[in-house]
Amino acid sequence: MPALSRPVTHIFLLLCLGHLVEGRAEDQQVAQLRTQLGAAKAAEDKPAIIELSRRILAITPNDPQLWQMLAQTQLETEDLDRLEQTLDAWEKAVKRPASSIEDFRGALAFKRKDYHNAEKHWLAFVGMKPRPSDAATGYDNLANLCAEQARWEDHAAYRTKAIAAKDSAARRVARACAYLRLHKWDAAYADMAKANKMDGSDSDVKEWLPQFEQLRRFLPQIKTLDAQISKSPNNIELLLQRARLFTVAGRPLLALDDAERAFKLQPASMRARIQTAEALLDTNREDDAAKLEVGKNLERQEDKHVSDEALDILGKLDTRLQANPKDAEALVARSKELKELGQLTLALADARAALAIDDKSADAHFEAARDLDRLNQQTEALSHARIATQLDPKDPEKWFYVGVLERQRANLPAAIESQTRSIEISASFVALSEREQCERRIGKISEADADLRRIRDLPAKHQ
Repeated sequence: MPALSRPVTHIFLLLCLGHLVEGRAEDQQVAQLRTQLGAAKAAEDKPAIIELSRRILAITPNDPQLWQMLAQTQLETEDLDRLEQTLDAWEKAVKRPASSIEDFRGALAFKRKDYHNAEKHWLAFVGMKPRPSDAATGYDNLANLCAEQARWEDHAAYRTKAIAAKDSAARRVARACAYLRLHKWDAAYADMAKANKMDGSDSDVKEWLPQFEQLRRFLPQIKTLDAQISKSPNNIELLLQRARLFTVAGRPLLALDDAERAFKLQPASMRARIQTAEALLDTNREDDAAKLEVGKNLERQEDKHVSDEALDILGKLDTRLQANPKDAEALVARSKELKELGQLTLALADARAALAIDDKSADAHFEAARDLDRLNQQTEALSHARIATQLDPKDPEKWFYVGVLERQRANLPAAIESQTRSIEISASFVALSEREQCERRIGKISEADADLRRIRDLPAKHQ
């Protein structure tokens, strides 16, 4: 090779020196950025972590740990569009794409509720033979995905694969819960026992073991119903009985499965509607319960469940109405029961349905009046209450109620007149008390004092 002339050599050395200086400047810039990144991580400043990671990767794009940190932080902050851009850039920057990219693409699709692509990417991830612990997490994610879609058989199968990849007490508990959804009771309890033996101090074991013990008390009855339902899968009475057991056993999701199934089989069943709504409320799905016109004020007992008596009454009335949809008396009775459960919209609907069948039903008018009053529609309530007294003038309760409505609208003479009609039929503490207060308010003191004396002299049965 011929020797370079002195000017050429000088230029060559300047170019080399320039590249060296430029490289050192980039190294200094990256070092400075990494120092800032370390401070951002210590402060858990996620926007700063994202920005600094992107700036470093623009200079040195071959840092897999930094790509991982950037993608993870964007996932945690649900910056999904930029996460997608990051994954595309990461894939282009490396010769051999990391399995983590498929894992992140699965998580991205899952966040977007694109379950088909989430499953595709997570299956690709576990197919790339990651570490056993990572593969197990991948199967955990696939199981969760199936749970979102109510694919319970696949859910349990992925739980099994997660255990095969890396067994743990928490994964045994997760599969035990999966088996509950499939009503595989023995397998569920075997997994829970195994989990407790593996690590009784595990937080999932400590949370779920008492719940499994509570359910165990009801299993004999549940298994009996399982056998009956397998022979008669569309028997809504059996389904609702089993749903009730799941409710009192503290398993609202299992109760919801059966109650929803019963409700789909017989949409006119008010018992199925109430039990479905109760299960929805127990799983914090108030909006879905509201779609059934059942509010969170659903009346419960001290054990926080709708009473067996109320459900039994609704079930019997449903049976009557299924046999004869024109049974106005049954509709009135169901309206009254729904009112007791605090479900005024449904109660009013039944009262109006009864009136559509028989507009001369005093009891239907009376129930409509009471529902409308509680719904703050007093004018219409009074109209129905007056009709009820015209149709059944010998019922003291109906006259009493008209008197209350009249008093609420400050028509005290009319209120006194209605309470007088009620008292003439059957003197009661409440009617005398109402009349005494109205009399006192309009200055009829002697009459009010007389009523007060009558109240004190009433036999105990009238008080």
